[in-house]
Amino acid sequence: MATWGEIVVLAGGAPVTTPRDAARDAARDELVKADYHRHDPSIQERVVNWVLDRIDDALGALAGGGTTGTTGLVLFLVVALVIGAALWWRLGAPKRAARTDLGVFAGAGPRSAAEHRAEAERHAAAGRWAEAVREQMRALVRGLEERTLLDPRPGRTADEAAAEAGRALPEHAAALVAAARVFDDIAYGERTADQAAHQLLRDLDRTLERARPVLAPAAGGAA
Repeated sequence: MATWGEIVVLAGGAPVTTPRDAARDAARDELVKADYHRHDPSIQERVVNWVLDRIDDALGALAGGGTTGTTGLVLFLVVALVIGAALWWRLGAPKRAARTDLGVFAGAGPRSAAEHRAEAERHAAAGRWAEAVREQMRALVRGLEERTLLDPRPGRTADEAAAEAGRALPEHAAALVAAARVFDDIAYGERTADQAAHQLLRDLDRTLERARPVLAPAAGGAA
């Protein structure tokens, strides 16, 4: 006698016996269709729900629900660390995100490239590498402005200066981007400054002083 799931009834009412495996495969294929899952929670919603469940478990443990207070506290701290790591990964380092709002010359008075270079050397001689890197980057950008390779613009970030100068000095575009990255990492607290970082910016500044810009082709020139 055929079991339930092995019999398919035709439109006319006549039963047809179907092998068990074929019936199971047909049911599985039907259930995986998108129409049955349009309202399923997204991956992000599942992660949030999982985190909330862990918080609920930790709070229950703190209340003495089956575990000691110490165990509950450990669970709560673990969950808090997981949430903090997730937010850090999702939002990025706060100081790195803030770099787009701060220019190279933020907090600095009007100075020439030579003045910034001299200040960088004084900081370097005293072993204040973070200040030396900051002043050296300012000297580099101010030097490009004084040569009219960059238009003077308050609030310009190191990344923007590198991108704009790289178009006029394509041979040094990669070095400019690397210098801007070093400046950002140090200026916004994610990397410890050292002599090598200052030397990298100092050498690039000297190289750019001798670099010749690539002139853009005149509009409407001969084909």
